[in-house]
Amino acid sequence: MSFFDTLQEATHQQRHALFSLPVIRDALEGKVSLDSYQAFLAQAYYHVRHTVPLMMACGARLPSRLEWLRKAVCEYIEEEYGHEQWILNDIAACGGDRDAVREGRPSLPIELMVAYLYDLIARGNPVGLFGMVNVLEGTSIALATHAAHSIRARLALPEAAFSYLSSHGSLDLEHMQTYRRLMNTLQAPDDQAAVIDASRVVYRLYADMFRGLPHDGAQHAPV
Repeated sequence: MSFFDTLQEATHQQRHALFSLPVIRDALEGKVSLDSYQAFLAQAYYHVRHTVPLMMACGARLPSRLEWLRKAVCEYIEEEYGHEQWILNDIAACGGDRDAVREGRPSLPIELMVAYLYDLIARGNPVGLFGMVNVLEGTSIALATHAAHSIRARLALPEAAFSYLSSHGSLDLEHMQTYRRLMNTLQAPDDQAAVIDASRVVYRLYADMFRGLPHDGAQHAPV
């Protein structure tokens, strides 16, 4: 079995827990309130603004034996640069306060997720950052391909309010093809274990973020 397939099998339980959340099920059916969509965009901003810094830190810490992976990190940085601005534009297009989001603070699960990833790079195995990629890009593909159009129709929002989510459908599909190839090239058991462990942690914290979004008119506190 390829490592990419091993990774998906090893994180099946965490992925299933995420996609079983009522707020995710509703999103995949387009049943999302404006408050929930705006809250999702805000939390997306708080982690996406760290994507490039995290990748830069990862690239700097990779050993010379993984030079091929550092090259991929450089390409990923170039493609991801500025995406947090797309999110701020979407927030403004759907009536939110982009300045308040920019100056605000993330929910605890996102704060912990970002801190965990920086610490993993600094004190652990930087290859583990690719566990984040596995979770976030896989989730965004599902939301973009199955939810974006339905949410837009339900909320009667302009196309300009979905630049981040819609673009990440086709973009992340391409990324995941590249990601599959990279992960299948990763041979060291310690590197593979780091990606699996990080995926499990990020799945749990990302699910906690979704639990905290407004749903059915109520705010549910993360657990």
